Amino acid sequence: MDASFWSGRKVLVTGHTGFKGSWLSLWLSRLGAESVGFALAPPSEPSLFESARVGDGMVDVRGDVRDLAALHATMAEHQPEIVFHLAAQPLVRLSYAQPVETFGTNVLGTVHLLEASRHVESVRSVVIVTSDKCYENKEWAWGYRENEPLGGRDPYSASKGCAEIAAAAYRQSYFADDLRLVGVATARAGNVIGGGDWALDRLLPDAARALAENQTIVARRPASIRPWQHVLEPLRGYLSLAENLHRAPAEYSGAWNFGPRDEDAAPVADVLDRFVDHWGSGAWRSEGALTGPHEAHLLKLDSSKARHGLGWRPALSLDEAIEMTAAWYREADTASGHDIRELSCRQIAEYEHKAGVRSVELAPAPRTLKPRRQAA
Repeated sequence: MDASFWSGRKVLVTGHTGFKGSWLSLWLSRLGAESVGFALAPPSEPSLFESARVGDGMVDVRGDVRDLAALHATMAEHQPEIVFHLAAQPLVRLSYAQPVETFGTNVLGTVHLLEASRHVESVRSVVIVTSDKCYENKEWAWGYRENEPLGGRDPYSASKGCAEIAAAAYRQSYFADDLRLVGVATARAGNVIGGGDWALDRLLPDAARALAENQTIVARRPASIRPWQHVLEPLRGYLSLAENLHRAPAEYSGAWNFGPRDEDAAPVADVLDRFVDHWGSGAWRSEGALTGPHEAHLLKLDSSKARHGLGWRPALSLDEAIEMTAAWYREADTASGHDIRELSCRQIAEYEHKAGVRSVELAPAPRTLKPRRQAA
């Protein structure tokens, strides 16, 4: 990334009060951008947005992306050049209980963002964050590429596939001619982890809560394989993509995957073993018989396009990502009155350094795991 590009740049972030949005907003503040956030109140208590005082470094506007008039008014007032769209209903299990809200936020909210961008002349590039679950998942062993069919068995996954289609339609209908050439890209990441995520029904937030209270972690689907990555990995991809969209919109518009290395797609059981190992104590157990609605068992992303087109590649091994996540939760939990913003910005700086010096893809780090910490 080019820090000079971001200094003083006007940026809009929807969903800035959420987990990924908070980390992105902190990073933009560090880069010197003039950021405006548009989102509902933080979705959890505690929240990274509140504990890290994310709003101190930006204009904090509360609003719902399903309200086109409010979104357009905010963009018209602040005239952003770059837009990051992260506002979403992000949970698969919740989408079964709230399908209308999920489709309304994830599909119509995306359409509203694109429509507002169409009528605000300052906008030059738009990055819409969807999900690896936008693909028609065939549970096969290799990673999905950007040209694979879209789909979605559950309401959440289907809503992300719909958002991709809407973005492509707007890009080709309104932003691809000589009169208004605007870069519009979609970004698909894997299962992100990192400190400050307090959402329910997510593996490591649930694990951190349990360990902080000296309880055994309960795993729903320990054999399920997910493409795990630290939250800063795809965010670096989004920032790089936005820069390139701004400079060459025709070349960089379209869909992009920002997934982890193939070997970092790992079972839930392995991730919990590592998390407990880095925490220093605790254990986990399986919930037993599978309960709840359908969830994908195996899903991987092929990020060759980002490697070749953007020079982006993961900078952290899975073990480093889990260690970094455990360190954040442990330090935030044990240090009374600790400055969570300073902790988070320090992790961004450490990650920037690692990403800067690791110009080639990491080889799998040698590691001997201790015996599984699964309780009887």
